[in-house]
Formats: sequence, C-alpha cells, structure tokens
Amino acid sequence: MLPVDLPDAVRDALLAPLVDHHCHGVRRDDLSRAQFELLIGESRTPAPPGTTHFDTPLGAAIRRWCAPVLGLEPHVAPAVYLGRRQELGAGEVNRRLLQASGVVAFLVDTGLEAPDLLSAAEMGRHGGAAADEIVRLEQVEQDIADSAAVAVDYMDSLGEELVARAARAVGLKSIIAYRCGLDFDPSRPSRGSVIAAANRRLSDPRERLVDPILLRHLLWTAVDVARDRALPIQFHTGYGDADLDMSRADPAQMTGFIRALQPLGIPVVLLHCYPFHRQAAYLASVFPHVYVDVGLTLTHTAAGSARILDELLELVPFHKQLFSSDCYGLAEGCHLGAVYFRLGMAGALGRRVESGEWSAADAARVAHMAGSGNARRVYRL
Repeated sequence: MLPVDLPDAVRDALLAPLVDHHCHGVRRDDLSRAQFELLIGESRTPAPPGTTHFDTPLGAAIRRWCAPVLGLEPHVAPAVYLGRRQELGAGEVNRRLLQASGVVAFLVDTGLEAPDLLSAAEMGRHGGAAADEIVRLEQVEQDIADSAAVAVDYMDSLGEELVARAARAVGLKSIIAYRCGLDFDPSRPSRGSVIAAANRRLSDPRERLVDPILLRHLLWTAVDVARDRALPIQFHTGYGDADLDMSRADPAQMTGFIRALQPLGIPVVLLHCYPFHRQAAYLASVFPHVYVDVGLTLTHTAAGSARILDELLELVPFHKQLFSSDCYGLAEGCHLGAVYFRLGMAGALGRRVESGEWSAADAARVAHMAGSGNARRVYRL
C-alpha cells in the first residue's frame, strides 16, 4: 500500500497502530443498499433517480480498499460488494474492517448512541482495541432539559451531570458549530441571562438547543469541568452534514474563545477543519493549547486527501496534529480513514525526505506523533 521507495523507518512508523481520537459507533445490523448509500454521504438523502452515492470519492474508495478486506477483488461493482457484505453479516464485516484499520484505541463520541450502533466498548471488542468515551455536551444538555423542572434545577443538574459523565471519559466534545456557529460571543454569560434563557428552554425542552446564551453556558460549564479534570475539549469545525452553515464553521471565528482558554491550559482540539485546515494549522501554530486533525475529510475526499494532509503540514506544529476517522454507521469509514492517513502522510513525508528537507528519522518521528503519540499525550491514555 505504501510507496516502495519509502525509508524503512518511515514505513514502520506509518504502519504502527493508530489512535483514532474521534469516531462514532457503527451499525450492528445488516443494511439494505438504500440504507448503506444513505451512510456513504453527508447529505443523508438518497441519490437522485438514476444515480448512486457510489459515484463519489468515498464510494470509489470503498470499492478499492474495503473490497479486499471482505475477500473481493478491488473495484468490484457496488452490487457485488453489498452482496458480499450481506453474505458475511454485519458482525463479521465490522470485525474485519475495524481490525484492518490497525487502530489500537478508539475514542468514541457517544452523543449519537442508538440501539443499532455499537457502543464504545463494542467498538473496542470488534476492533481488538481499547476504547474510551468522548462526552458530547449537547446530548448531556438535552437529557437535563428533558428532566429539569425549573431553571435553577437545570443549571445545577447540568454541572452535576457533566462532572459525573466526565469522570468516565477522556474528553468532551461540542457541536456548537452546528447550533449557532463558531462566531459566538466568547464571554461567559451572566447568571440572570442564563436563568431567563433556561426558562424559555424548559417551556419546550424537546426542541433542539440553539439558544446562544445556553450554548455558551453549556460550553463554559464544560470548561470548568475540563479544567478540574484536565480533559481536552473537541470542537466540530468545517466539513459536516447539511445542518451546518459552513460559513460559520471556520475555526478562526472562535479565536476569542480560544484566547480566553489559553490561561486555563485546556487543550482545544479542532476536528475535521476542511476547507479551513490552513486556518486551523495557523491556530495550532500560535496557541499552545490548540490541536488539529482532518478526520472526516480523509474518507470523503479519498484520493484527494493527500493534498489536504500536505497543506496541513505546511504550518501545523508536528506535536499538534492528530489522527481520526470520524467513522459513523459504516466500519468502512474507520478503515478508509486509516488507509488515507497512511497514504497521505507517506506522500508528504516521503517528498520531504527525498528533497533532503527532512531526515528519515525526522519523518518517522512526525508519523508516530500524528498517528498515536500526540493523542496519547493529549488524552492521557
């Protein structure tokens, strides 16, 4: 899979076990073609009549790299691939693809937990790896909103529940980019404004939280917990599904908040980032507590991900880059994230070694840091 002229030290570092620092559960049940295709793209809608989601970079990548793991030739037709998936069954497919990724630890965002998704522990068992939880803040808030009677109960219970959940986790995650954008007021909201907003929230708690005051309160409550427990906070930025307003997902727009957290020493992890990966690299280069990955981007850009990884390496400090697959629903996403991380890094590092810019030892060290070492340090694994 890796270039034949890659120095042995670099090859060994890239083929070493990875830490997938941000992923989700994959489906435990057998999927129809329609169900499978809905999980290929971020649109979450069927392809137009007469077309297929297999005609995407990700669809082609599945047929190229996942087919051999299931015992097929590369580039088989979609119907043949899906038929083999049905023949093997979801359990065997998940085991093969998760283990083929070479991931030694999964850090699982449990905010999308559902009966048809593997739990964090099951991801570990199927993948033959360790597994830990990343707590999604907005899911905790929804649980509290559903049960709180008055605003004061809401505020107290939110802090208590975050403390309890954080005790079993290795990190926290915010999707404020989806709810109100990253251009939010970075200041901590006043108690009075939170009480007023909480009263409005509790009048219709089943609605999705979009109130910027309560989202900021949730975030700052999480900051207090993260500081006390020395946990990082992940932020979705850049590429995502159709619920996202991309113009408000540029991580540079949360510079004020990042600056406010610097004295607290809380690691801020910017997820996915594309097409703002250069802005993310800048933030990581000027703020000591900021880290980046291009997770979800790897699978959805597929063969194009090598260029994106190379651009990230233009500026990002090497001790600030992490690997993730952001797989959700399909174990194919985990395997492909690992494949394209290794391929993209091999190209970027190999060119630097060939030009004499780096030594092979330098390139191997960078590969190790990005693949697992940085995540082990940031999440204290």
